[in-house]
Amino acid sequence: MLSCAEKKGVLNVEVYETSASGNQLTKITEFSTTEKAIEIKLLPEDKYQTITGFGGSFTEASASLLNRVSKTNRQKILDAYFSEAGANYSLTRTHMNSCDFSLSHYSYAPVDGDKDLKNFSIAEDIDDLIPMIKDAMATSTAGFKIISSPWTAPPWMKDNKDWRGGKLLPEYYDTWALFFSKYRTAYKREGIDIWGFTVENEPVGNDGNWESMHYTPEEMTNFVQHYLGPKLEKDGHDVKILGFDQNRGEELKKWASVMYKDEASSKYYDGMAIHWYGSTYDYFPESLQFTHNKAPNKYLIQTEACVDSETPKWKDDAWYWEKEATDWGWDWAPEKDKYLHPKYAPVNRYARDIIGCLNNWVDGWVDWNMVLDKQGGPNWFKNWCVAPVLVDPEKDEVYFTPLYYTMSHFSKYIRPGAIVIGIENPDKDLMATAAKNPDGSIAIVVFNEQTEIKNVTLTLNNKSISISISGQAIQTIIVPQS
Repeated sequence: MLSCAEKKGVLNVEVYETSASGNQLTKITEFSTTEKAIEIKLLPEDKYQTITGFGGSFTEASASLLNRVSKTNRQKILDAYFSEAGANYSLTRTHMNSCDFSLSHYSYAPVDGDKDLKNFSIAEDIDDLIPMIKDAMATSTAGFKIISSPWTAPPWMKDNKDWRGGKLLPEYYDTWALFFSKYRTAYKREGIDIWGFTVENEPVGNDGNWESMHYTPEEMTNFVQHYLGPKLEKDGHDVKILGFDQNRGEELKKWASVMYKDEASSKYYDGMAIHWYGSTYDYFPESLQFTHNKAPNKYLIQTEACVDSETPKWKDDAWYWEKEATDWGWDWAPEKDKYLHPKYAPVNRYARDIIGCLNNWVDGWVDWNMVLDKQGGPNWFKNWCVAPVLVDPEKDEVYFTPLYYTMSHFSKYIRPGAIVIGIENPDKDLMATAAKNPDGSIAIVVFNEQTEIKNVTLTLNNKSISISISGQAIQTIIVPQS
C-alpha cells in the first residue's frame, strides 16, 4: 500500500471517492497500485469553456417539503446543498408560474384580459419557494445564480385557453414580455436577483401532460428579438436570455441554426439551454459541438435532468448503481428511438452525462428537484421522479441518495470561473474531465463504470502520481495550487 503523501517527488493530490462499495465523497489516502496503469495526462495549456456553475432546482414541491420537516432537517438539507462544507451549489433554476412539480395550477397573472398586468402578483411563491431560496442564500457563502423558466403563460393568453399545450397568441406577445420584466422586479423586491431566463421550458412539448406552451424555433426567436429582449433592455434588466430549453440531438441543431442564424436573430440570446431526456446513455456530443461552433461565445447550459418516470428507492443505495431504472422512453418513445432508452444505473447516467457535457463545451449543469418525498412528489400530475435528497415528512427522515454525492463531485470542486482544460485519456472505459479553478487548483473527475479497479497514473508538468479508482466509482482528484 502506498500513501500519496509518502511518495517523494510525485504530484501532490487529494482524492475523494463515491462508490457502489460504500464510499460517500470519502477522502482516499492509500491506493493499491500495480505496474499496469492508465496514463492520464493533464494539458493545462489547452483551454476550453469557462464554468458558470452546477446545482439543482427550487420547485414548489421541494420547498413545500422543507416546510414539513423539522427545522433541524430543513437546515441540514440546505447546508448539504449550499454550504461550503456541502455541495456548495453555484447555479440553480426555478419555475415561473406553476409546473408539474407544483401543488396545483397557478399564474402570477390570473385575471383574464389583464394586458397591462395590473393584477400581477407573486403571492403564490411567498410561503414556499421564496423562503427556500432566501434560506439557501443565507446558507451559501459563495452565492449562486438563479435561472427562471416558465412552463406556460396563463391560459387566457393562449390559443387553446388551456394550461397544457397551445401557443401564445400574438396579441399577447407584449404582455408576456412585460410578465418577465414584472417577475424579475417582484423577485428583486424580495431580495432575490434572477440571473437568467429561459424563454420556455420544453417548447417542443410534452404531449400535453402538464403545463406547457409550444414554439417553433422561428416563433421563439421572433418573440425574443422583437418583444422579450427589447422589453427587458428598456426596463433596465441586466439578465441573461437562454433559448430552446429541451433535449439534445437533431432538434438542438435545428434550433441552433435558427437562433444563431445571423446577428439580428442572435442579438438578445445569451445562450442555449438543454435537457438530457433524449437518451439514457447518449449525451449527443455532435449536437453540443455543433451548437458551440454556431455561437462560440454564448452559454451552453444544461438546465434540467432527473431520473424520471420512477418512484424513488428509499434508503437503498445499491439500486442507484444498478441498471434497473427506466425512463419515459422505455414505455413511450417511438419505436425508431427505443434504442436510446435502455435500462440504466442512475449514478452512471449522471456521471457520464456531466463529464460528457463538460468535454463538449457545456459550461453549466443543473439538476431538477432538490428534494422529493418517498413517492417521488408531490406532483399534481403524479409524474413521479427521483431527487438527490429524499424525505419522509411524516417520520421527519432524510435520505441522501448516491446522486447527491455524484453531483457534489462536480459542484463542490469545480467552481464558477474554472476553465475546462485538456486531458489525454487512452481508456475508452474510463471517463475523465478536468478544470482549472480560479484559485489555481485543478479538479479532475474520473468515472469508472466497470466493476474492476482501475489503476491510473496522473501526469502534470512532468510530475506524476499512481492512484487507483474502485470499480463502480466516481473520483474527484484535486491538484492544489502550485
